[in-house]
Amino acid sequence: MKLIIQIPCYNEEQNILQTVQALPTRLPGVDTLEYLVVDDGSQDHTIEAARQAGVHHILQLHRHLGLAAAFMAGLENSLKLGADIIVNTDADNQYNAEDIQHLVNPILAGRADIVVGDRGVAKLASFSPLKRLLQRLGSWVIGRASGLDTPDATSGFRAISREAAMRTLVLSDYSYTLETLIQAGAHRMAIEYIPVRTNAQTRPSRLMRSMPDYLANSGATILRSYTMYRPLRVFSILSLVLISGGLVLSLRFLYFYLIGQGSGHIQSVILAAVLLIVGFQVFLIGLVADLIGFNRKILEDLLYRLRRIELEGEHFNHRAPEEEGEEVYP
Repeated sequence: MKLIIQIPCYNEEQNILQTVQALPTRLPGVDTLEYLVVDDGSQDHTIEAARQAGVHHILQLHRHLGLAAAFMAGLENSLKLGADIIVNTDADNQYNAEDIQHLVNPILAGRADIVVGDRGVAKLASFSPLKRLLQRLGSWVIGRASGLDTPDATSGFRAISREAAMRTLVLSDYSYTLETLIQAGAHRMAIEYIPVRTNAQTRPSRLMRSMPDYLANSGATILRSYTMYRPLRVFSILSLVLISGGLVLSLRFLYFYLIGQGSGHIQSVILAAVLLIVGFQVFLIGLVADLIGFNRKILEDLLYRLRRIELEGEHFNHRAPEEEGEEVYP
């Protein structure tokens, strides 16, 4: 059983050493434990600091692509390195590394595909009251969108099985935390939340540059992901709202018509017709989107199979000659 702890980094020269030093060197149930630093185009000496910290692998992206891209690049590289379990943690040492064992236990036991660290955002002292409220609201929305119980949807401290990692696909440029949960819910993966501890903050959050920016990006990610995996439900609700509005206006005009005042409410008829037509068209769009969704599922399954073939082929090619019964010459 091989575990790789991946650490996406961007200009973390001051924090990476402390983060790596806190990581465990061995865990019960794990035969091999390695660290992977994913450098997201850092402009400082993050790579040199990571080497000095003694990480086993460094993946350097050619430019700054964002947290979501760094996370996916780490997953892909960890899979190629033969990881059976991948743990993702932040480079600013936000999470208590001693809790990694608790994250991997459900996967080792075969109970879960993904395990997420629950920071207890409703009571986290380092968050402002407004941020705690928004975190709880966001987790509730993600829970409704994914069909899962999500007490801490934005936690990046999580363990992922090899099978779940091969099925993970992040399209957002902003963050991976929300989209992967909605995707996991759509694929009916087994997800567990484990209470974890946090360390003192070492720097301000780079994702939450301002509250409006955070809300706009998170809201767009949730809406896009939910529409991608539940298109018929989204468009049906919107269609129902429009058709209901059209029916109300139609009934309003009918009432005035029956009492002899219909000539003064022609605008209601026009608006009702527009709402009914648009509502019906939105429902048709939902049907088309649902059919496209089936094609997307087929494409995701093909991508999963291609990943599996590619990774199994690489694993076969990189096996030691002794494992294949070949002679080894000095």
